[in-house]
Amino acid sequence: MLKRFIVVSLLTVSSYVFGQTEELKKEAERLEKLRNDIKSEYAKNQEILKQIKEERQKLEQLKKEFEEQTKKIKDERYQKLAKVFEKMDPEEAGKKISKAENPQEIAFILYNMNEKKAAAILNNTDPDMVNKILKYLTLLKEQSKP
Repeated sequence: MLKRFIVVSLLTVSSYVFGQTEELKKEAERLEKLRNDIKSEYAKNQEILKQIKEERQKLEQLKKEFEEQTKKIKDERYQKLAKVFEKMDPEEAGKKISKAENPQEIAFILYNMNEKKAAAILNNTDPDMVNKILKYLTLLKEQSKP
């Protein structure tokens, strides 16, 4: 009878231990899967971070190029063109500016002009083009502030 009790007890204990071992294995598998998911997510985030850094570098390059272009405003070319536009009839100059393809260059020219003459020309320019030009002129004015 004692032997039977011991055997039954051992079977009960071993089945209990076996059950816990299975639970521990399942928990370990779940944790391993979670760990792999986290690694995968981390790798994705690292790639996104890399892309953000690349975009930041591109933006920095664009900013640098824009700053270089604003320095060119003082270039003789824009100063000469400004003098030409100042001598033109404001209506005729406004028509030409309305048809221009590069509002940034027009902004550089206007920046070098007498303000009253530039205003008269803009008064005769297509409103959509004026809006485009004013965006650049605003940036130029902000950058020229000390």
